[in-house]
Amino acid sequence: MRRPPFPRLAEVTAPDGARLTVRAEARPEPEAPVVVVLPAMGTAARHYTPLVRALHGQGLSVVTTDLRGHGESVPVPARGVRFGYREIVEHDIGAVLDAVERAFPDAPRLLLGHSLGGQLGLVHCAVFRPRVAGVALVAAGSAWYRTLGSHGPRWLARSHLSVAGAGLLGYWPGARLGFGGRESARLMRDWARQMRTGRYAVPGAHHDYESALRSLDVPVLAVDVEHDPLAPPRAVDHLCGKLRSARVERWTYARGDAGGRELDHFRWIRHNRGLVARLGAWASGLTAGSSPVRSTPPVRAGERKEHEG
Repeated sequence: MRRPPFPRLAEVTAPDGARLTVRAEARPEPEAPVVVVLPAMGTAARHYTPLVRALHGQGLSVVTTDLRGHGESVPVPARGVRFGYREIVEHDIGAVLDAVERAFPDAPRLLLGHSLGGQLGLVHCAVFRPRVAGVALVAAGSAWYRTLGSHGPRWLARSHLSVAGAGLLGYWPGARLGFGGRESARLMRDWARQMRTGRYAVPGAHHDYESALRSLDVPVLAVDVEHDPLAPPRAVDHLCGKLRSARVERWTYARGDAGGRELDHFRWIRHNRGLVARLGAWASGLTAGSSPVRSTPPVRAGERKEHEG
């Protein structure tokens, strides 16, 4: 069995019995800012090890956890295992943040979400308003097919097929079929619905996610990554456009910022030099009580001309 790269901080249990392992690479300074990393769909937390070590080198404590159903978390998606966006937003992320607050009571906390982790982390903050100093979104954009350019129709068709396949098998075998990991059928339905409509409208949710996003007021750093077809600039802008009250800073992480290394939806995790420097400066600005310097004006919903279908 592969040895986990970082010490275990806590084991958290959701109200429905799901369990998540929380790990941390902590700084010795108790007041060092803590960054909580939320992974992409189908991506185990251990894959973020290069990013964690680089952020730690910037003077940050870093916490990782798997999204439900992946890595060290249980249960594994299978027929009869039912969970989706609602359980991650309304149960899991809050439990992880509570564990982080207990472990680092004197430290400011920030979320860093990649792809689906960024989307659902942002929704959690909008709904529950945890005490976080800011949210960083990296390669995290709306999955709405109209924001994906020429690839959009193909992704829309793929979302329909994934729902049908997950319904037939009882789960989605993404590792074998080229998208995501082993995912629950309900999570794939939630993903496909957002792909189709551009909205976070989740059956059974106890809150209106779209309304909550409109009133969220925290600093957000939203980073699109060069050569990323899954979260291109238009998709990141569409997600940020839902944040009518947030202080949003937009930035593109380009190959030149990465020392000439190739980038895409996942390569930035390893080729992180320029991104980590930017994240470290942004976190320092927030946790020192000052606002980060904006290189571009904040994104407001009324400034975008997209229309959700």
